[in-house]
Amino acid sequence: MSEPIIPTIDLSSFFKGDEDGQKKAMEVITKAFSEYGFFQIVNHGIPLDLIKEATEQSKLFFDYSDEEKSKIKSFPDAPLPAGYHRQFVPSRDNIEYFLAMTPGSNFNVFPQNLPRFREAFEEMFVQMTKLGVLLESIICDCLGLPTNFLREFNDDRDWDFMVALHYFPASNNSNHGLTEHEDANCVTFVIQDEVGGLQVRKNGEWIPVVPAEGTIVVNLGDVIQVLSNKKFKSATHRVVSTEGRNRFSFAFFHNLKGDKWIEPLPQFTKDIGEPSKYRGFFFKDYQALRVRNKTHPPSRPEDVIHITHYEIDT
Repeated sequence: MSEPIIPTIDLSSFFKGDEDGQKKAMEVITKAFSEYGFFQIVNHGIPLDLIKEATEQSKLFFDYSDEEKSKIKSFPDAPLPAGYHRQFVPSRDNIEYFLAMTPGSNFNVFPQNLPRFREAFEEMFVQMTKLGVLLESIICDCLGLPTNFLREFNDDRDWDFMVALHYFPASNNSNHGLTEHEDANCVTFVIQDEVGGLQVRKNGEWIPVVPAEGTIVVNLGDVIQVLSNKKFKSATHRVVSTEGRNRFSFAFFHNLKGDKWIEPLPQFTKDIGEPSKYRGFFFKDYQALRVRNKTHPPSRPEDVIHITHYEIDT
C-alpha cells in the first residue's frame, strides 16, 4: 500500500480564469479542509527567486551571534511578540525566530546590517498578503459563502504577521522543533527548506509534508473551523527536528483584528438546524491565551490552551 501524501494543488487556473480548472482544484481543497486542513500549492504567483533570496537572508541573520541577534528590539506591548526570540523547552520546542507584522508597523525593527533581509522580508510579506486574499475567496466558494464574505468580515490586514524560523538540530533532550498544535488564525502559508520535518496528522497518523522547490504549504486555522462550525478542520501539525541538520522556514499568518467576535456562522447552525459547536469569543482573548502558551509554557502538555477551550459539550 502506498504512503498517504498531502495533495498538491495548481493555482494557475485562478489567475487565468479557467473555471474548469478552478472547479477541480476546489473539489480537492474542500476534501482536504473537511478532513484534516492541509495541502500544498504550486503556481501561486510568488517568484521562486524571491523565496530563495528571503531564505538566504534568513540564514545569514540566524548565523549571527546570540549577542548580535539579541540587539533586535522586541516589543512586549505589541499585539504579537514581534522581534527576535529564542524558545527552548526541553523535550518540546527548540527554535529561534524573527517575527514582523505588516510592513510599516511601529512594532517592526530589522537588523541594520542586513538591508536585503528587510527588503526580501517585506516583499515576501506583500506577496503573501495577496495570496491570503485569494485563499479567502477560494475558502468562501468551497463553503458556499459569498466570494467576498471573508474579505469583508476580515477587512483589516494590519494584524497579519510573518515569521522567519530556525529549528535547531535534534539533540539528546529533544527532537521536536515544534510540538503538535493547530494555528489560531484563518490560514497559514509555510515555506520550508529541503530539510523538511513538517508533519500533519491525518486519520490518526503523522504524514510528512515533503518539501519541493517552489511549493508552499497551506494549513487552515482555528478561526475558519469555528466560523464553519467544524465543517472545515483546523490542521494539527508539528515539526520534527533532524539530527545534525538545521531547518529554516517562513510562516505567514493571514490573521484578523483582535476585536473581532468569532462564533459559528448562522449558515452552518440555525439556518440548517445544527447546534453551535463553539461559544463565541473575541479573537484577541484567544490569541492572548495562545501567546501565553509560548511565553509561559504549562508544565503539563494537557494544560496547553487549544480551540477546545471554547467547545460546547453536546
